[in-house]
Amino acid sequence: MYINRHLENQILEASKFYPVVMVTGQRQAGKSTMLNHIKENRRKYVTLDDGNARRLAMQDPALFFEVYGYPLLIDEFQRAPSILLEMKKIVDEKALGGEDNSGMFWITGSQKFKMMKDVSESLAGRIAIFDMASLSAAEIEERPAQLFKPDVDSIKDRMVYAKRKDIHKIYEDIFRGGMPKLHATQVDRERYYMDYVNTYIERDIKDLAQVGKLNAFYDFLVYMAARTGQELKYDDIANAINISAPTAKAWVSILERSGIIYILRPYYSNITKRLVKTPKVYFLDTGLVAYLCRWPNAETIANGPMDGAFFETYVVSEIVKNYYNSGKQADLYYYRDTDKKEIDLLIIEGNKIYPVEIKKSKQPLKPDKNFDVLKKLNFEVQPGVIICMSDELIPYNRNAWYCPVSAI
Repeated sequence: MYINRHLENQILEASKFYPVVMVTGQRQAGKSTMLNHIKENRRKYVTLDDGNARRLAMQDPALFFEVYGYPLLIDEFQRAPSILLEMKKIVDEKALGGEDNSGMFWITGSQKFKMMKDVSESLAGRIAIFDMASLSAAEIEERPAQLFKPDVDSIKDRMVYAKRKDIHKIYEDIFRGGMPKLHATQVDRERYYMDYVNTYIERDIKDLAQVGKLNAFYDFLVYMAARTGQELKYDDIANAINISAPTAKAWVSILERSGIIYILRPYYSNITKRLVKTPKVYFLDTGLVAYLCRWPNAETIANGPMDGAFFETYVVSEIVKNYYNSGKQADLYYYRDTDKKEIDLLIIEGNKIYPVEIKKSKQPLKPDKNFDVLKKLNFEVQPGVIICMSDELIPYNRNAWYCPVSAI
């Protein structure tokens, strides 16, 4: 069973204007499945996981493209990045000949940040780049593609399609995660994530860096999962896993590059030096976190010590996925100062700033207590949004609204 992805129209539209379209993101998020689903019949497909195709691409890129032609979909292209220069040559020759070179190549990769240097140097101005994560709640529920905007009118539009969920359903969604195979097949969840982690460590990690201690990297992965939604402190990671701080930083970068985590930067301004500069880390798939932390079911998560961290991770990851699926840059931050005043999320649009609080309860008390700190910044502070278990979109006061988590 194929689940329609919100990124489909973005890809097709970009393919009208760019010679190359790239989709990156974590392994098994559904990149190649989506592109194979929407590609034209005449577009050929090749994966560089195939040893023969990869060898040809690396040894003789020109012959590789003679064999496969175009339009062409190349899966896992980062396994032979040398093809990029030949790809540039082909699309430029097409343009110089006065021919339409749009949509010639679609490429996917599960190691996005590693690729960016090669891509920016080889295909600058010729490529549209999209990030892709696992399924969003809106995709699973077959809601229309809508960019999440924190203003009340936009949320009202989303509420038209939102399906009301109680706390049990939310934590069932959190426990299951968004990996397409878990929703499209009857595969056993435990078995799936075990295979996923083993494949990720044995394959992607070896490709991305010289990680000699794979067992230590697994311990690191579990440690990071247990701290989703918390501040990212490299010394703490290093001490806990018995690795150096530079190694901890390099391994965090690997998780970010391979689309496993999202790093939320703190908002920082020269207006005040009292703002905290430490980023926070969120996993982009809550099911993977639940598996790594060995939570046996949704109920134990909802009643356990990580219930708030899971809820916050779910909300942040859904908002990030929403931006990815809209082909937009996520201009997201959080706020914390030395007085320990914190706002979970800041969404910036132009000169407007929207504070967002994330609370597991139905009607959290004083959810806007820290919003006043934003007045000292050079933004037009907009009414805030409290994403919580409320059943409806209702005002808390003139400066803040309760927003059901089912609407994101």
